[in-house]
Amino acid sequence: MKRPMRPHRHRHDPSKNLVGFLIGDVSYAVPIALVREIANPLDIVSLPHAPPSVVGVAHYRGEIIPVLDLRVRFGLPAVQTTRKTKWIVVMSVDRLVAIVVDAVTDVFGTAGGELAPAPPLGGGEDLRGIAGVTTYEGGMVFVLDSTRFKDAAGSVGELRAGPLLAAQLPKGPL
Repeated sequence: MKRPMRPHRHRHDPSKNLVGFLIGDVSYAVPIALVREIANPLDIVSLPHAPPSVVGVAHYRGEIIPVLDLRVRFGLPAVQTTRKTKWIVVMSVDRLVAIVVDAVTDVFGTAGGELAPAPPLGGGEDLRGIAGVTTYEGGMVFVLDSTRFKDAAGSVGELRAGPLLAAQLPKGPL
C-alpha cells in the first residue's frame, strides 16, 4: 500500500527571531541568528585573573570557548546547577562564547515590531548590555547585545587549544 505524500514542512519561521531565557525571575533574549547551539553545561577549567563573570573555558566541538555566567555578570547570587541550567553558545563579534542561563524558555519574535529602547538603568547598563526591550506573552523581555559578551570574554585572551590547556579540558559529548 502506498503512503500518501505529506507536504514538505519548513521548520524555519523567520518571524521567530529571538531565543528567550531566564536569569532569576527576569526574561531575557538573544537574536536567534547569533545562536550556534543550546547545550547542557560541560566541564569548565577556571582561568586565573579572569573577570568574575567568566567562570572559565570549555572544550566545545574542537574549540576552546569562554564561559560567561550571566547571574554573576548581573550581580545575582549563585544558584546550584539544575537540569534546567543551559548554555547558549552565541557568536559574539568574531568568537563563540557560552552564556550560562537558568533556563531556556522559548523561541519567539517581536511580532514585526521594533525593539523599544532600553531604559536607563544606571551603572549596570554597560554590564547588562541591553540592546532593547520587547514584550512576549504579556511580559517584558530584555534583548541582550551579544557584542557585550566579547567585552567580558575578550579579556581571557585569544585561546588556542595548545597541549597544556587541551590536556586540562575534558572532551565533552559535544
